[in-house]
Amino acid sequence: MTLQNRVAPTGEILAVDARGLLTGNRGCLHGPDRRLGVTRWRSKLWICCVLEWRGWRRDPMPPGRWTALFFLDEATALAAGHRPCAYCRRAEYTSYAELWRSAEGLAAPPKAVEMDARLHAERVEPRTRRQRTRGAAFGTLPDGVLVRRHDRVGLVAAGRFAPWTFDGYLPAEPVPSAEPVEVLTPPVTTAVLAAGYRPLLHPTAQA
Repeated sequence: MTLQNRVAPTGEILAVDARGLLTGNRGCLHGPDRRLGVTRWRSKLWICCVLEWRGWRRDPMPPGRWTALFFLDEATALAAGHRPCAYCRRAEYTSYAELWRSAEGLAAPPKAVEMDARLHAERVEPRTRRQRTRGAAFGTLPDGVLVRRHDRVGLVAAGRFAPWTFDGYLPAEPVPSAEPVEVLTPPVTTAVLAAGYRPLLHPTAQA
């Protein structure tokens, strides 16, 4: 049985065979039957992690423990509202927090709990629990942001639009700078990307 644990840039969790470059979690979302219930998070701590860490192996859906989620790459995880794990991706976490500080003009990098609260407010509509998005002109967005245009989701890459799929990105295509698009990546993460954060991208993005 294909488990429902693959995360799309829209934040949806679907049953797809492809695994991706990163894992992560939002708490325990599955039941004893290894199926997801209605809940899509158990806390505001949404992280993305490396697939392998010090040889540890675990069931992706152990009874009563956190549900392992999988992402095509870090740009996908960031668009869905996750951030780098402070434990297994310490260097990325530190860079993300420092560039958050720079983008926000703070005296010191924010604590993890502060980032999680801000991200949760920006990624989820409290009434509907749907992904919160916003509009912007394509040319104003930094590389690494994921957007929706013409009913397709894709990556902003060197001023072009690379359509996203669970298996990777399709060839990038030019987009007029002034064209309006729907931005999936939360505003504060968009600012972190604009400040210089470089997410781990799937190899197809380089094509």
